[in-house]
Amino acid sequence: MKQKLLFALSLLVSGFLTAQERQAPAYPLIAHDPNLSIWSFGDKINESTTVHWTGNEQSLVGLIKVDGKTYRFLGSEARNYEDVLPAANLKSYSVKTTESNPGAGWEKLGFNDKNWKSKKAPFGDEGKYETKWTSDDLWYRREFDLKSTKFDELYLKLHHDDNVVVYLNGEQIFKKEGWNHEFDYIKIEKSVQQKLKKKGNVLAIHVRNTAGGRFLDAGLAEVKESKAEVLVAEQTGVDLRATQTEYMLKAGGVDVDLTFTSPLLMDNLDLMARPVSYISVKTKPNDGNSHKVQVYLGAASAIAVNESSQEVTSETGDTKGLNFLKAGTVEQPILEKKGDNLRIDWGYMYFAVPKSANASQSVTAASDATASFASGKSMKAKNKGTNLMLNTVFAEESISGEKEYMVMLGYDDIYSINYFGKKLRPWWNIDGKNSIEAELEKAYAEYDDVLDECEDFNKDLFEDGVEAGGEKYAEVLEIAYRQAIAAHKLTKSPEGEILFLSKENFSNGSINTVDVTYPSAPLFLIYNPDLLKGMLNGIFYYSESGKWKKPFPAHDLGTYPIATGQTYGEDMPVEESGNMVVLTAAIVMAEGNADYAKKHWETLTEWTEYLTEAGLDPANQLSTDDFSGHLARNANLAVKAIMGVGSYGYMANQLGKKDVAEKFTAKARNMAKEWMQLSDAGDHYALTYDDKSTWSQKYNLVWDKVMDLEIFPQEVFDTELAYYRKKQNEYGLPLDNRADYTKSDWIYWTASLGDDATFKYFGDPIYKFAVETKNRVPMSDWHYTSSGDQRGFQARSVVGGYYIKLLKDKWE
Repeated sequence: MKQKLLFALSLLVSGFLTAQERQAPAYPLIAHDPNLSIWSFGDKINESTTVHWTGNEQSLVGLIKVDGKTYRFLGSEARNYEDVLPAANLKSYSVKTTESNPGAGWEKLGFNDKNWKSKKAPFGDEGKYETKWTSDDLWYRREFDLKSTKFDELYLKLHHDDNVVVYLNGEQIFKKEGWNHEFDYIKIEKSVQQKLKKKGNVLAIHVRNTAGGRFLDAGLAEVKESKAEVLVAEQTGVDLRATQTEYMLKAGGVDVDLTFTSPLLMDNLDLMARPVSYISVKTKPNDGNSHKVQVYLGAASAIAVNESSQEVTSETGDTKGLNFLKAGTVEQPILEKKGDNLRIDWGYMYFAVPKSANASQSVTAASDATASFASGKSMKAKNKGTNLMLNTVFAEESISGEKEYMVMLGYDDIYSINYFGKKLRPWWNIDGKNSIEAELEKAYAEYDDVLDECEDFNKDLFEDGVEAGGEKYAEVLEIAYRQAIAAHKLTKSPEGEILFLSKENFSNGSINTVDVTYPSAPLFLIYNPDLLKGMLNGIFYYSESGKWKKPFPAHDLGTYPIATGQTYGEDMPVEESGNMVVLTAAIVMAEGNADYAKKHWETLTEWTEYLTEAGLDPANQLSTDDFSGHLARNANLAVKAIMGVGSYGYMANQLGKKDVAEKFTAKARNMAKEWMQLSDAGDHYALTYDDKSTWSQKYNLVWDKVMDLEIFPQEVFDTELAYYRKKQNEYGLPLDNRADYTKSDWIYWTASLGDDATFKYFGDPIYKFAVETKNRVPMSDWHYTSSGDQRGFQARSVVGGYYIKLLKDKWE
C-alpha cells in the first residue's frame, strides 16, 4: 500500500497546508450514487463537517477517549439550528406586505405600515406557498417579540427567489443578487444582536423577481455553543486510493487509523451496487504503554433529508450478526422531486455495527451527542425530530496492541428511478424480494475478503496509471475513480436491460445525458463494458420505442431521477449522433464481437446517415463545447461526425457487411480530406471553417488513435499538437481561443493524440490543478487555465474520461 505522507510538522505551525501537500480538491468518504455521496472538503478530516457533494452538511463524527480525555478524529462539532423566529416551513405566520414601492424608511422600526396588507407566508408562484405572489417586487415587514435577547450565535434563516435585501431593526444584515434553492443560514453580527429587544422587533425584506419563479420565507435561528471539552486529534497523514480514503491521526498516546471503503469494484456488479460503505477505526498505542480507549461514531439524519428542517423518524433493529439504527423522513416523498442541487428525502439510512463489538446505539439530538459522550453521561434519546444523530458507542477497554472498530453506513432508497412511468428499484433489490438488512449482513460477512479485493485493485490501478502516464496521472485516476462511478445509479429496465443512469451534477441535473456519457466512457470500457451499455440502453430505447421521433438521439432522458423524456431545451443533433455511434463501436471493440451493434443496427444506420448528411459542415447548433455560445461550422464537432461515420464502417466490417464497411470507411476518409481543406489555417486547424484566426482542441480525434481507424493522416495530429504547445498555460490547455477556461477531460483526450512525453506535457497540469485549486469541491472538470479557479461543475461522471490513455494503452 503506497502512503502519501502529508502535513510536515514544519508547515503545521500556521495551521495551513501548502497546495502541494494535498492529494485532491476534496476527498470521497461514502460514494455510491448521486444521493449517497459524502465528502470531506478540507485537508484535515476533523476540522470541517463532512458534506454531500453539493456542499450541504451530512455530518459524520468520530470521537475517541484516551485515558479520560476526549479527542475528535472525524468531522466537526455538529451545528444544530434552534428556531427563535420560525419560518413558515415549521410554523404558520402572517406578515405585513406591499407590492408597491413604499418609499424611504420602510425598513425602519417606526415606519407606518398600517396600509400594508397582512398575508400568510410563504410567498411564491410555483410549488408550496400560502400567498400567491406574481409581481416583480415584494416588501415584507414582520414584527416579533423575543423571550430572551441573549444568543450564542444568531442566524438569519432565508429562502428567496430572486434578489433580496434583509434588515433587522433597520440595519441591513444581508444582500444578494440571485436566489437559493432552500433555506440558507446567514450569521448575524453581534453588534446587531445586541440591539434586539424583547418587544417590537422588525424583520424587513425586499425581494425582487428577475427571471423564473418567485419565493420568500424567512425566520431567525440560534446555534448554541458546545459545552463539551473536546481536543482535536493531530492528523499526520492521508492516503487517497481508488476505493478507499485513509486518514492517520494521533490522539495522545494512541494512533488512530480511519479508513472509508466504498467497494466499487466493477467486475462484481452485485457488490458495486450494494449501497453499503465501511468505516473502520484502528487504534494502537504509540508510546509503548497500554491505554484506556473508548470510540464513538455518529452519522447525522441529514443524510436522509433534502432540507435540514425536514422531520425524521428513527428506530432500532437487528439481524443475526448486527445491530442497526434506521432513520428517514416522516414525509417519504418517493421520487417526487427532481433537479440538480437536491438530496434524497425518501428511503432510509442505516448505521450498523457487529453484535460482537459490544457497542451501544442510540438516536439523540445532534447537538447533544458530543457533549454526552465527552461527559460520560447517558445519551438522551430523541427518536423523532429534526437534526438527529445516530450514535454508536463502543465499550471502553484497555489496549496494548492494535484494535479495530467498524461500522457500516447503508441506504435503502426503495425506488431509485422513474423510468417512463415505471418506478424502478435499485439493482440490488430489483425484484423487491431482497432487503437492506440482508445486504448489510452480507457486507459484514464478506468484510475481510472485500477489503483484500479493494486493496489489490487499488494497487493494480495505481501501477497501471504510472505505467500509462506517470505518477501524477495515476494520482488523478485515483481522484476520478469513485467520483465517476458514484455519479450514476445502477438498475434494470422493465425489459431486464441494464441501466446505469448518470446525473449531470451541478450542471443542470439531467439524467442519462449523452454528452456526459461520451466523456465518461473510457473508465467503463476498461473495467466493464456492460456499464457503458447501461448508459446507452435508455437512449436506444427512447428512439426505438417511438417515444423519440427525430433522426438523431435525444440529449437526455429527463431530470434526475425522473427519466420520462428529454427535458433539455435544445437538441444536439450532430453531437449526440456522433457520441452514440462512436461509443457503440467502442463497446464492439471492447467485447471483441458486434452483438450489441447488431441489436441496434437500424437505429445506428439512421444516425450515421444523418452524420453523413449534416456532419461535415455542421449548422449553427448546440454542442458539448457551447460554453462561449453556439457555433456554426464547428471543426471539432465535424471531427466527431467523421469519427461516427468511420466507427459505423468498423462495426459493419465486424458484422461481415463488407460492402457497407468499405462504403462508410471510404466516406469517412473522404470527409477527413475535405475537413482538412475547410479548416486549414496554416500552422493549425481552425475552430470554425469561416474564421482561420481561431483554434480549438480537436480532442474527438482520439478515437482514430484508440480504435486504430486510420481515418485522418498523421500530419493532422502532428500539426495540432505542435500548435497547442504555443497555447499551454500553467493549469492546462484552453478549450479554444474564445476563453481561458478548459475541460480537463478533453485535455487528457488531446494529450493522448501524441507519444508518452506529449501526454505528460499536456496532462500533468491537470494534476497541478487538482492539488492547487482553491475551490475545495469534488473534482471540477471546468476550470481556468491561468488561475486554476473552478469555472463551474463538480462531482461529475465525466472524470471517467481521464482514463482514455489507460484505455488506449490497453487496446494497443
